[in-house]
Amino acid sequence: MEQYVSSRNLRFVIHEMLNTAELQRFERFQGYDKESIDMALDAAKQLSDQYLYPFYREMDKNKAVYDNGTVKVHPCMRPGIKALAEGGWISAHDEFEVGGQQMPYTLLNACTFIFHAANANLSCHPFLTTGAANLIRNFGSPELNETYIPNLYNGDWQGTMALTEPQAGSSLSDITSSAEPVNGGEYYKIKGQKIYISGGDHDGVDNVVHLLLARIKGAPAGTKGISLFVVPKYRPEGDGLVFNDVTTAGIYGKMGQKGYVAAHLMLGEQHDDCRGYLVGQANAGLKYMFQMMNEARIGTGMVAAATASAAYYASLKYANERPQGRHPSNKDLTLPQVLIIEHADVRRMLLYQKAVVEGSIALLMLCSYYGDVSHQSTGEEAQNAHLLFELLTPIAKSYPSEWGIHAVSMGMQVLGGAGYTDDFPLEQHYRDIRVNAIYEGTTTIHGLDLLGRKLTMENGKAAMLLGQEIQKEVQTALTMPALAPYAEKLGKVGAGLQETLGKLVQTGMQEGPEVYLADATIFLEYFSYLVMGWMWLKQANLAQKALDAGQSGSEKLFYESKIQTCLYYFEYELPKATALKVTLNSSARVTLGTRPEVLV
Repeated sequence: MEQYVSSRNLRFVIHEMLNTAELQRFERFQGYDKESIDMALDAAKQLSDQYLYPFYREMDKNKAVYDNGTVKVHPCMRPGIKALAEGGWISAHDEFEVGGQQMPYTLLNACTFIFHAANANLSCHPFLTTGAANLIRNFGSPELNETYIPNLYNGDWQGTMALTEPQAGSSLSDITSSAEPVNGGEYYKIKGQKIYISGGDHDGVDNVVHLLLARIKGAPAGTKGISLFVVPKYRPEGDGLVFNDVTTAGIYGKMGQKGYVAAHLMLGEQHDDCRGYLVGQANAGLKYMFQMMNEARIGTGMVAAATASAAYYASLKYANERPQGRHPSNKDLTLPQVLIIEHADVRRMLLYQKAVVEGSIALLMLCSYYGDVSHQSTGEEAQNAHLLFELLTPIAKSYPSEWGIHAVSMGMQVLGGAGYTDDFPLEQHYRDIRVNAIYEGTTTIHGLDLLGRKLTMENGKAAMLLGQEIQKEVQTALTMPALAPYAEKLGKVGAGLQETLGKLVQTGMQEGPEVYLADATIFLEYFSYLVMGWMWLKQANLAQKALDAGQSGSEKLFYESKIQTCLYYFEYELPKATALKVTLNSSARVTLGTRPEVLV
């Protein structure tokens, strides 16, 4: 039985659902045939088994600590980061010329999913570095590239994304960290604070390099005046490193992710000599940072789905080992108890977990595929892939994060009282996954993004494209007697959502954006049920075709499992969309009409 991830399911998504080897039609990905893809997946699993999974619970029990200005992490961190670096994973997507493998994001994210399922508290660190390095590679000067990229890629230095400030939070237009040019812009003096900086300081690397947003003195107000800087903890000078006046005031005591540091940074507080190096053009920082943020949003969904995956396999193992009770029809107490997986309600909880995990993986991999096509293709194909990627990103981030929490909770319930103890990993998974609904924008922010921006892009073209993709799967399923009823159900949900969106738009035009966006999070949830129904119908169509072609043994069980989980989703989860439709179509203005003072 699997410990934390299903390699067979990843291969199903990569090869059967997406046919990732077809990306070889793009010159950049010519080396990635089916054999090389499988070799990469195997390598990721082997590395995870050795350097990541054995330390997942240890990093929680022996958590990161702040000691007299130094952040000390579990000793597994340094060899784990180095193993990922030496395996080429930090630079995997980059060009051959700089030590990369030109690996498709689709494959890289599948491998990253394995790393995160094994131990996201460790694996998140090097992939933060990937994001920081990408910004320097894409927008930084040749000097910045030569100075920073080699040490980031070899795992000696850590990269971060430093946005959040005490007074600003998600409102980046309100950041106050300042940058003052020195010697005509040779470098900038940085002053301010950054909080909740993941990977912001630790002794598992020799240096930490922050990709940091700040406002050059005299810059325009709001987001139009934000610039991006490279701000290292130690700046390179001559043949060595010099302290760059980046001080760690402390690390946050978090509910979970005890081994994954979140630091509070003080910039230029000790010596007024924190130096930052401008990336790209002044006042264009937020545009650059959004590249990293979009990658990070898919990455956050990956971490959540991976954590839920590990929790599912832990609870499945327990359900297959723990005897308790008897079937309701059996009153003979002299007979032995049955394993709890024999109870229908335990199977319901396991099916819920499986539906969330494998549905999320399918969506995340599909988004990754759209990302590859949008970057490598041209013309209408590239544009359509980009629009679908943009439209689905709020779901790919939010669904695994929000529903993943419920999935892990179901896993704890499978274990009963044992799930609440640290004898089993479920309680850690529950604590660890909770933050993903907050990382890279709360679910509310993604609801506003979906309803307020993504659905209206190019006069609704992205939504039209998605409708066409869903209709393809509906039409395919209608040809299969076992799946036709579910195709009809998905079609009805899609029609209802379209009707609801039209009414919301009309209401917004009449009553204003506050009314239109008041229940954006509820609409996100409604939209998510449709998208995940599409993912499950897509997988079921493939599974039914495979079964019709003839399968036996473990392969037959695999495809039957896909069909059964699809049926579970359509019978137990998709109907919940009906209640959300009622809420969204109501003329009551409950939240808008609630005066703050009545919340006592």
